[in-house]
Amino acid sequence: MRILHISTRLILGGSQENTILSCEGQARMGDRVHLAFGPIYGPEGSMLKRVEAFNHRCKTGEETTRDGKPACPITMHTVPHLKREINPWNDFRCYGELKKLIARIMPDVVHTHSSKAGILGRAAAWTVLKSQGRSPALMVMGVPTTARATPRVVHTIHGPPFMPVQGTGSQRLKTRIANAIYTYAERYAAKRCHAIISVADAMTRQFLERGIGRREQYVTVYSGMEVNEFLLPEEGEQRKLTRAGLGLSNDDFVIGTVSRLAEHKGHDDLLDALHEQLKANRNWKLLWAGDGWWRSRLIEKARSLGLQVETRPYEAHHLTTHSDAHIVLTGLVPPEDVPPLIRAMDVLAHPSYREGLPRTVPQALLCSVCPVAYDVDGTGEICREMETGRLVPPGNLDKLREAIVWCADQPVARAALALRGRIECAEKFDAHAMVTALERVYER
Repeated sequence: MRILHISTRLILGGSQENTILSCEGQARMGDRVHLAFGPIYGPEGSMLKRVEAFNHRCKTGEETTRDGKPACPITMHTVPHLKREINPWNDFRCYGELKKLIARIMPDVVHTHSSKAGILGRAAAWTVLKSQGRSPALMVMGVPTTARATPRVVHTIHGPPFMPVQGTGSQRLKTRIANAIYTYAERYAAKRCHAIISVADAMTRQFLERGIGRREQYVTVYSGMEVNEFLLPEEGEQRKLTRAGLGLSNDDFVIGTVSRLAEHKGHDDLLDALHEQLKANRNWKLLWAGDGWWRSRLIEKARSLGLQVETRPYEAHHLTTHSDAHIVLTGLVPPEDVPPLIRAMDVLAHPSYREGLPRTVPQALLCSVCPVAYDVDGTGEICREMETGRLVPPGNLDKLREAIVWCADQPVARAALALRGRIECAEKFDAHAMVTALERVYER
């Protein structure tokens, strides 16, 4: 098959990693894979180097298909006006750019990711298919009405585009208006695709409740990852060595996050809930892995609460002096450094207000680290309260604090929760299983 994936941004993030793993897996299956994305900028980092490294291995013959032939490199396309922010002029120009790209490639499958790329990409693909006389409505989820082959349009919901309604009166009104716009846009786009893939059952429920698409369009495919990187530490990635490289001791109780320093990720809640405990227990540490636009503001807030903050970039095999800071920031980290950083934690804290199914939660369980997370969207499908972690009502700072204190006081029970989740995640979140499931969706 010739497959075109369209993603809004190729930054370091869960949906982007999911998309690239899908591209790599499909190339290994012998498919011709194209990947289109908007300009990459900002402190969140980029996954471009990973795609370039894969393409290099294809050219040297290191990457092969199932029948032993050299895998084809992933063809990349930058779409100049594909940007996350809503801008009618930019969005109109992006729509035109995507139409031209699709008409030129003429793929068997157009697979869109994220809300902006999903809305514009599906609209563009549907228009191109109709203009070429190939009515895209000829088949919907395996119900054929003609023998003529027709390209398919597929969309993956990695997370809800709808923001939590909170803040001042004007902020709440602005959020409600934005949510209404996204709801109507998603309804429009759902009529212009054959299948909608959810990374969690919760995504399907939320979208159907808003009248987006039909039930028969939806299928759940959990977001895959390279599980062995988390299950099997390489030499030098053991917990003790990683901690030494961050200035953390074996006696420290480390509460870690792996996410962008951005709105709705919950770093403010951790500061508000734990600043007194951090000052009272000098062996408690917050470890923040990642970077983002809110970095300076969060550092200022932490210091205003009387907390010391220190930036210590993680370097494998590099030993450093012990940190006296309450919060240790690693800055931007490449994906290959995420497994050892999680193994250095006692608890993975993920108090995010807006998720599909956060990849860091199963990643923590694969590393035998107990997650404490907000019960939003699909998080509870893998982090189940007192079964595979601690699940907290979103925004409840008292419950967030209580759950983390429980983890500190109950190390044996905490480890038992993580072990139960580790066994489950090893099978459910394997990247090969995800790619195989996607192939089945395409074949339908």
